[in-house]
Amino acid sequence: MLENNTEDIPADEIKETTAENKDEKIKNIETEKAEVEEVKEDPLKAEVEEVKEVPPKAEVEEVKEVPPKKEVSNLAKEKKLDYSSLGLEGLVNELQKLLRVEAVYQVKNQVEEIKKNFNQKFGTLLKEKKKAFVEQGGNEIDFQFSSPIKSQYNDLLFEFKIKRDRYYKQQEALQKENLAKRLSLIDELKELIDTADASTMYNNFRSLQDRWRAVGKIPHSKYNDVWRTYHHHVERFYDLLHLNKDFRELDYKHNLEEKMKLVEKAEALAEEENINKAFKELQVLHRLWKEDIGPVDREHREEVWGRFSEATKKIHNKRHDAQKELDSKFEENLVKKQAVIEEIKQLATIKATSHSEWQKKIRELDQLRQNFFKIGRVPRSKNNQNWQDFKDATRDFNRAKNAFYKEIKKVQQENLNKKMVLVEKAESLKDKDDWDTVTPVMKQIQIDWKSIGHVPKRYSDEIWKRFKDACNHYFDRLHGVQDEANKEQIEIFNKKKELLENLKSQADKDEALTLEVIQTYSNDWKNLGYVPANMRHIESKFNRLLDKLYGKLNMSRKEIAMLKFKNIVDGYAMNKQIKKLEDEQYFIRKKIDESTREIQQLENNISFISSDSDDNPLLKNVQNNINTYTEDLKIWKEKLDYLSNLKY
Repeated sequence: MLENNTEDIPADEIKETTAENKDEKIKNIETEKAEVEEVKEDPLKAEVEEVKEVPPKAEVEEVKEVPPKKEVSNLAKEKKLDYSSLGLEGLVNELQKLLRVEAVYQVKNQVEEIKKNFNQKFGTLLKEKKKAFVEQGGNEIDFQFSSPIKSQYNDLLFEFKIKRDRYYKQQEALQKENLAKRLSLIDELKELIDTADASTMYNNFRSLQDRWRAVGKIPHSKYNDVWRTYHHHVERFYDLLHLNKDFRELDYKHNLEEKMKLVEKAEALAEEENINKAFKELQVLHRLWKEDIGPVDREHREEVWGRFSEATKKIHNKRHDAQKELDSKFEENLVKKQAVIEEIKQLATIKATSHSEWQKKIRELDQLRQNFFKIGRVPRSKNNQNWQDFKDATRDFNRAKNAFYKEIKKVQQENLNKKMVLVEKAESLKDKDDWDTVTPVMKQIQIDWKSIGHVPKRYSDEIWKRFKDACNHYFDRLHGVQDEANKEQIEIFNKKKELLENLKSQADKDEALTLEVIQTYSNDWKNLGYVPANMRHIESKFNRLLDKLYGKLNMSRKEIAMLKFKNIVDGYAMNKQIKKLEDEQYFIRKKIDESTREIQQLENNISFISSDSDDNPLLKNVQNNINTYTEDLKIWKEKLDYLSNLKY
């Protein structure tokens, strides 16, 4: 049985073979084969049924309908373009040209090729845009991209589909008209048989056959019934015709010549290396054998059919061998594709916890997808399941990816809320003048900002600008105030430096300065104010000089200690060195505790020493130590009192 994948040949292309034009039919095969629609990708699934030669009544077998050859437009005949070499605009321009063809069915293969290349190239562009978006800090789930060329492409593709659907509707209507014509021809054939006229019936029959072949396709659901009815009456005609010996012999001779030409052509095709080409041309030969050429005499019938059948079998065997190789290759492809699917499944199970890790996995998935599509076809019976497994594995991966980015989006929204609080706080403090209180708060706000993390990209620039402007505004004001203060402090430093030089000079001239003179210098020093931390070395120089001068005075140890102490802590208070004052207070309290414990321990020790004589050296030593610690304790307590009452 012929597969329904060839085209019927109109009467003006395949002429009736008579004594005058019998060679023309075979010559036309060369042009016919170019018009036969290409066999589906799995050609071996539809074999040509071997037609066995039978007596005249069974000569014409039922065949599937073959679509009529259509006039092919110039665009469809043009040399096939290499669409892979065109850019997106070039592909759209070519699609626009193809839509000018009225019968869009003729260019469907070109349209499919354009679709494949456009989708591939646009997909690559989309990946590049997404990659750039993500590299700029965007969240993949927020990515959007639109292109005018894509919109134009979609519009053209939609127009193609409309034209294609309209074409099929027109074909459906045309087939219904053809059905009516063929039924009318069957009625005409019946009338020809019923009113047989030996002088005209043969030529009238040939004319009717020409008109039958010229009609074209009819609805597929009606084809077999119409075909059987038509050939039933064709057989009736041959029965009637063969009653006339002269007509019968003439017809047999003509049919034998035509079938021998088909036999020779089939035998040549059996040697053709291109099996698909040979099979398609064999379909044409079988159609001619069945539909156009009648029976031959019994003497030659078996021989002619045997040669034609043998050539057909050779071609079939070649196709079977080729199919076995394809089947083996398809099975190998199936194994490879299943391995890729397993890799995708494995990739989906590996947990990624960061954006960079997910981007790496996405690139790996893209590579696996490319590998999958490069492998090639799998057995038809397993194709759907294999494709479903691939989609399931890819979908599982995408679900995991989308869940991650959905969570990221949630976290970024929380980060946005936190940063908005900091922005509002910074904006509320930017004009404050309480520098000592506000500055630490502003610095902490900046630390908190850095610790929060990313926010949605569409808000990132806006809130960062607001936060930066508020912080810069405050610290610019602060630095302006500090610059003025620094000028004053440098001036104070220079004055203190001059005062220190004067004190040194006077100390070098006089062996001993009076307490009043020293105190005057000390008070003048304090009244000048404090200097920056990087200049406080001058304070140490001044204090060391005072200690030296105090040591030359005729004063008690306690008085000298208190003068030195007051001079130091007053400097701390003046320079706002709160930590120094707190450390000093802690140190004094510790000394008071230590002195108290030492006195208690020494007094306890006295009870164990013999007191028979006051000249006992050990007793004197202990008593002297008690006196020293007692005096030190008084000094420490006085220092603590002074420090406790000091205002700073």
